[in-house]
Amino acid sequence: MLLASMSGVDFGYNEVPCLENASLELYSGEFVAVTGPNGASKTTLLKLALGLLEPWRGDIYLSKHNDQNKKLVIGYVPQQIAAFNSGFPSTILEFVRSGTYVRGSWLRRLRAEDHMLAEQVLKQVGMWEHRNRKIGELSGGQKQRICIARALAQQPDLLIMDEPTTGMDSGSRLGFYNLMHHHVKAHGRTIVMVTHGLSEVESYLDRIIELERKENGGWKCCTTTSCRGHFAPVV
Repeated sequence: MLLASMSGVDFGYNEVPCLENASLELYSGEFVAVTGPNGASKTTLLKLALGLLEPWRGDIYLSKHNDQNKKLVIGYVPQQIAAFNSGFPSTILEFVRSGTYVRGSWLRRLRAEDHMLAEQVLKQVGMWEHRNRKIGELSGGQKQRICIARALAQQPDLLIMDEPTTGMDSGSRLGFYNLMHHHVKAHGRTIVMVTHGLSEVESYLDRIIELERKENGGWKCCTTTSCRGHFAPVV
């Protein structure tokens, strides 16, 4: 099922285009990497796909429903996670549990399954033992992990992450790729992540979306490569 698409999109800042004729498609149940050199507007591409930015030209589609005809749940982990200041009042466990409200009313009481889910995802990212610490006490890498855990607690149909492995060592990155691959294959989630470490993650991916520089110096999107043969390249 097509969850999101972009066709012939132009966008820029201060009247200077940074993306021209951008096109992509995201389907249910695929693990996709977005890659390109520094300054290639990868973050901008994600924000356009999520509807956080309005394109100058072109069409953007974001489904309202998942493949079970229920409301589409989107998780987003931005790049600037270290913005939590030292006075942030929440504990790690409280913060991650709050993600479970996405699929229900904010006024309801937490259920047993919500507590179990929060514990599960914190263990998956290696932060369960720190669950009672305040968020402001954490390092940048630890903040990154709990934001990923909170996004997973939302049980998203579409999870978009901007360089989520920043600050992780090699072993942690490989564990993270395995975890994301599990969520795609076992739970049918669509995961899109910006990364520079393509050689490490390529074997886990279904597709690669690459931003390339045009001859006149601008950026164009997107060439796509099928890593597993599941999806035809988007032209």
